[in-house]
Amino acid sequence: MRNVYHYDVLVVGGGHAGAEAAAAAARLGAKTALLTANLDTVGQMSCNPAIGGVGKAQLVREVDALGGLMGRAIDAAGLQFRVLNRSKGPAMHGPRAQADKRQYQSWVKEELEATPGVVLKQEQVDNLIVEEAAGGSAQQPQWRVAGVRVRGEAEYRAAAVVLTTGTFLQAVMHTGEAKTAGGRAGEGTSSGISGALARLGFGVERFKTGTPCRLAASTIDTAALEVQPGDAAPQPFSFLTDAIRGEQLVCWITRTTPEVHALIRANLHRSPMYSGQIASRGPRYCPSIEDKIVRFADRESHQLFLEPEGRRTQEIYVNGISTSLPRDVQEGMVRLIPGLERAEIMRYGYAVEYDYCPPNQLQLSLETKRVCGLFMAGQVNGTTGYEEAAAQGLVAGANAALLAAGREPFTLSREESYIGVLIDDLVTRGVDEPYRMFTSRAEHRLALRHDNADRRLTPRAAAVGLAEPHRVAALNAKQAAIEAARATLAAYRMEGVPLLERLRRPEMQWSDCVAVAAELGEVADDVITQIITDVRYEGYLALERQRIARQRQHAERPIPDGFDYGNVRHLRAEAREKLATVQPRTLGQAGRVSGITPADLALVLVHLESRR
Repeated sequence: MRNVYHYDVLVVGGGHAGAEAAAAAARLGAKTALLTANLDTVGQMSCNPAIGGVGKAQLVREVDALGGLMGRAIDAAGLQFRVLNRSKGPAMHGPRAQADKRQYQSWVKEELEATPGVVLKQEQVDNLIVEEAAGGSAQQPQWRVAGVRVRGEAEYRAAAVVLTTGTFLQAVMHTGEAKTAGGRAGEGTSSGISGALARLGFGVERFKTGTPCRLAASTIDTAALEVQPGDAAPQPFSFLTDAIRGEQLVCWITRTTPEVHALIRANLHRSPMYSGQIASRGPRYCPSIEDKIVRFADRESHQLFLEPEGRRTQEIYVNGISTSLPRDVQEGMVRLIPGLERAEIMRYGYAVEYDYCPPNQLQLSLETKRVCGLFMAGQVNGTTGYEEAAAQGLVAGANAALLAAGREPFTLSREESYIGVLIDDLVTRGVDEPYRMFTSRAEHRLALRHDNADRRLTPRAAAVGLAEPHRVAALNAKQAAIEAARATLAAYRMEGVPLLERLRRPEMQWSDCVAVAAELGEVADDVITQIITDVRYEGYLALERQRIARQRQHAERPIPDGFDYGNVRHLRAEAREKLATVQPRTLGQAGRVSGITPADLALVLVHLESRR
């Protein structure tokens, strides 16, 4: 006899996507169960012990502005904070923080355990439970999810299920010729869910990712390395954190050498990626050291960053040397690197192959098109990175709760958020390699800065119920302070010109304003940053708003549900197939489908006009 448990929302997987999904669902009032094979690894940083960076930092601050966990977690567990790209404009800045990975993981688990409405369960999910959907047709899903089955003759029933399975679907780890089933060192794999998805008609494909070796700090000659300190005034990620007070640790920089490259070339035939053992594609923007040597054959060295994994561990993460070469080759190449001549490897690098579902099978809410109530988030959608996973998890979890409550879905546009860019790219364009966020992907990045994420998105979160009252109150106080300071700047003049106007000039400093209006000396640093950035970007943003308005004229034109592209005269067969697969909601989304030309859009628009 099966044991049956009932919830509103089920989240399968306890990584960064799963944690945000469960927390978001609970904030919207859903009774939520997070099911994971190992409760000791909830929130674990499987690879790099760091959060943020260029493009990724914007995602973290948006997750925080929507009430998520990641920003507060890294502020609590950060070892070193640095803002990347400081020499460029604010829209290109990328805060990044090294984490104490155990402290980070503990913070996330404790926060989930303390969240009303969330229950954590150690379970191995083997299958999905689906039922026939009422009114299923060619345009509407035939199935709706009803829950999951777990090992041990038990079922969990719910109106919505969020799959956040990471790299664990049919996962295989590779170190040289050795292969082991598992999605992370020391853990197993999940085989049942892939089969369940395939039986329901989902496309399931393979990607690969990798991780570098970890070294014992006591065996590294740090005196021979370049020291990389953190910022003197560390900047928090969460809008609720007033300051970072913990002591910052240093990182170190070294480089590979021609001798390292020669050793790798001599052993490429033993690398799973070059022997044919791995056929899956990996992240182009985070290549293995083998890929770097082959793709950049003219370079004599590559920079490596040695990053502590925690305050109470000897483990050092070697950023830049991800590899699946055999153990003896890893040992040989490490000892040819300056400062690492006597280094001992604590954990060897490896590659992981895993199943994912191409994300053009999703709607913008991250609900699947094929099964009502089934959502997907994180690496199962073909992405890479903690930040991308967390952003998807929050949106998927929120929409799962909204669906369970019979409410309208919550979606974000490209114009208002990097999260909107991420999800629109996945759903509309699909992926041919693991997707990673860059500022270049956001066409409205001047407005989508990390510093104004709260002003952009916390009101949206509050409207749907995702933002806590104290977060909304903090934003309101900040907005009032900005308006008061701007009024003061407009009232005082220097040489006949209002301070607000003079502040547009790069040479004008806040201290110059304080010299004229002493009360400005009481303004908080985050308010000062917002005012200066707003004032200096106003001209550019005005032009961008005009361009957006012009684009919206046709971009927001809706395309009816179930629109038959076969009836559009002269439309290319490839365009018909791609548009029918994606089923874009608007003409603008249709234009972002990979391979769709302006001529294709013109034909669709003519057909829409003729129908009207």
